[in-house]
Amino acid sequence: MRNLFQLITAIVVAVLLTNPVNAASIINGEYANFAPGPDDDVKVICDVDDDYDRFTDYANGYSLLVPHGLTVDASLSPVITVLSNDTLRMEIFYDNFAGTAKTSAEYMSYSNNFINNTRDHTLLSEETYQQDELAIHLLHWTRRKLVHVPNDKNYYTSIEIAPNANEVYTVVIKSTQPIENAAEIAASFTLTERRGIPHFNRPTGQGHTPFNAETRAFYDKFFSAASPLRWGIFEPAAPQTFEKLDIIEQQLNYTFPVLLRYQSFDERLPILALNAAYERGRTVELTLQTTYNFTDNSGAIYDILSGKYDDYFNIYAEQLKAFNHPILFRLNNEMNGDWCWYSAHYYSKDAELYKTMWRYIRTVFDNHGVDNVIWVWNPHDMSFPNFKWNHYLMYYPGDEYVDVIGLTGYNTGNYFSGEKWREFDGIYPQVYRDYDQHFAKPFMITEFGSNSVGGNKTAWLNRMFDQIGQFNKIKIAIWWNGIDYDTNGQPGRIYILDETEETTAAFRQGLTSFSRQ
Repeated sequence: MRNLFQLITAIVVAVLLTNPVNAASIINGEYANFAPGPDDDVKVICDVDDDYDRFTDYANGYSLLVPHGLTVDASLSPVITVLSNDTLRMEIFYDNFAGTAKTSAEYMSYSNNFINNTRDHTLLSEETYQQDELAIHLLHWTRRKLVHVPNDKNYYTSIEIAPNANEVYTVVIKSTQPIENAAEIAASFTLTERRGIPHFNRPTGQGHTPFNAETRAFYDKFFSAASPLRWGIFEPAAPQTFEKLDIIEQQLNYTFPVLLRYQSFDERLPILALNAAYERGRTVELTLQTTYNFTDNSGAIYDILSGKYDDYFNIYAEQLKAFNHPILFRLNNEMNGDWCWYSAHYYSKDAELYKTMWRYIRTVFDNHGVDNVIWVWNPHDMSFPNFKWNHYLMYYPGDEYVDVIGLTGYNTGNYFSGEKWREFDGIYPQVYRDYDQHFAKPFMITEFGSNSVGGNKTAWLNRMFDQIGQFNKIKIAIWWNGIDYDTNGQPGRIYILDETEETTAAFRQGLTSFSRQ
């Protein structure tokens, strides 16, 4: 069968070469004119008429009509295939939930919960119907135009096509104009026999941020290829006060050079905290989460891109420039988790808006000459929901906008329903290998910890310290020294490192192998 497929695809490619105006092939993410092998990722787009082309994705097993003249981007084929022009963008995803508790029906329901936010989304129409053996869900909606989104495509259609209870194809169409041909596109959808394997083909690069001299020196010291692993900590009171942190550091005989500090829209740049850290020789990993505490933030990204926070970010940038010392700036971390208001779960399943928000804020900083910020991009190690439109790569703003890749994975223990004890080597080897194939940038563990509920925390720490040094691209690891409580105020995730004499001793011993400078 593979030989037959090779013969067929070779014939297809030969036809394409003799009639390039009417058809094109994309092999392993690139427009190509060679015969593919049996494992290659082959996609073909052919003219049908003045209005439509037929796009066939052999690796993902489908074919459908698409508007004529779109350019194909298959660089993230295992996650998404994009067809686009200046006024329209089609995103195509394939999810398979075999072996999981999820179903295609649950996917369709949960993926579209954003439509319940009627302040920001206007439902135009919705229907569910059967098309031969396929279950079809068709959703049309729109939202306001966003001034900071170039050529904003604010009309949406989502076509979800389920061949069975485990599989679902999603076609998200975004346009500058109302979309009127979605039903016709859905009717054209057919399954094809899968051939080949989806391939990633995203170029990786370092990018370039013009740091000032002090920030460049910090970056070279902490993030060069030869830099050793160093440690940081989140201690809730620091750096506003060092009272508790001083005690911890004395117990550990270790001075943490990096301190994690959070902020939301409830405050401006925490300049007093930054100064307090600098006076003690520490650098802050400043985590800005574009939310307000204790309120509904479901429209915050739309508001940012509508210009509501222009003054906030301009003042913020001016204050950063005035501070002028190195800052690790982590913007809207764990964006692939639905517990974050800035997840695409709340924004039309449209992770492009997250990337546009990031680039907009970066541009504001650049316009103010901010050259003391090291940009840290940081997904969670597991996506919630674990759907392709919420894959962590969907949120990456581009190599030129990011300086350091952040890793976050916790051993949450088993206090809360659905959570389980995870060893360090059950979290970080996999995420490290995965990120390493996509990013040519230094890594840091921006926050992590182990619960004491569900296993032996001291043993976990000992194994973690034995294993973490093997990941040579990880240059900083920050322990999250806090507690997550349940709704009754009871401790559910106890991450504090000095919880017992044994855990303190394990941390103290583990740190002896790592640099204090």
